[in-house]
Amino acid sequence: MTSTAVQAGMKTVVTGATGFVGTALVAALQARGDRVTVFSRDAARARARFGASVTAVTADLETPGAWGEALAGTDAIVHLAGESVGAKRWNAREKQIVRDSRVEATRTLVEVIGALPAAQRPRVLITASGGDYYPFALDKDDFDDDLVTESDPPGDSFLARVCRDWEAQAIEAEGHGLRVARMRTGIVIGAGGGALDKLTTPFKLFVGGRIGSGRQWFSWIHRDDVVAAFAAATIDPRYTGAFNLVTASVRNADLARTLGKVLHRPSWLPVPAFAVKAAAGEFAEYVLKGRRIDPKRLRELGFVWKHPELAEALSSA
Repeated sequence: MTSTAVQAGMKTVVTGATGFVGTALVAALQARGDRVTVFSRDAARARARFGASVTAVTADLETPGAWGEALAGTDAIVHLAGESVGAKRWNAREKQIVRDSRVEATRTLVEVIGALPAAQRPRVLITASGGDYYPFALDKDDFDDDLVTESDPPGDSFLARVCRDWEAQAIEAEGHGLRVARMRTGIVIGAGGGALDKLTTPFKLFVGGRIGSGRQWFSWIHRDDVVAAFAAATIDPRYTGAFNLVTASVRNADLARTLGKVLHRPSWLPVPAFAVKAAAGEFAEYVLKGRRIDPKRLRELGFVWKHPELAEALSSA
């Protein structure tokens, strides 16, 4: 099956479907004719979100359960589920929740897949991962201008270890006969949620500006392009292995200037690094440091970005 020959009535399961990316992805899959089942801890909430157009299944992916029966005969799984990162100040418990919701949930999902008769297993697993897989840019004046590609090794930060272990669990599905693609997604921008809401609030209050030095890299992608890549990966056999799901990288200071122009707001008031550290604790290093991520493999596949320019992407969000 290729990207130009979509099977009629393809059966696709989406986890994390009520999230910022998941909601848009479900709509896109339905638009192309997929029969979509969504897994959610709160199936009633999912039904309220999507209506009768999808099948909603209650699923705590960290624990095997009856939800596994819904995987039988499925064509593809898009696995987006995971606790929001940075929504709460980190402590040992919150970090464990973040890890378990990704690593342990993926482990359980793959084990349940493996327990199905071979003829009833899904053929494809497309799993989310993150650009945090890679090391932070080095603490030096140029903030490590070198691009990182899918062949670069993982970092050693907390989220890098989570992404590494998360992907390792997904790879286990290959042993059960599935094609697996791992999408190392950058900072997603789009209307109605995601990073953009947090980014634009200070500017709307006329107090926007660079964060810290402003030299850290910001690897971004519009939600429309995230959805397009995930949808393509479910049907295009060339999507296997790791992919950097980003559009481009800009310095934080350049992002602030562009965002100010788009919103017609000043961008002159910087946020000092110490203030970010005081507010965000350990998570601050992910804001104050960055990675210049290159979408090499997507480019090689001929992926066409709908929003290739930052100003236009911000304006359309």
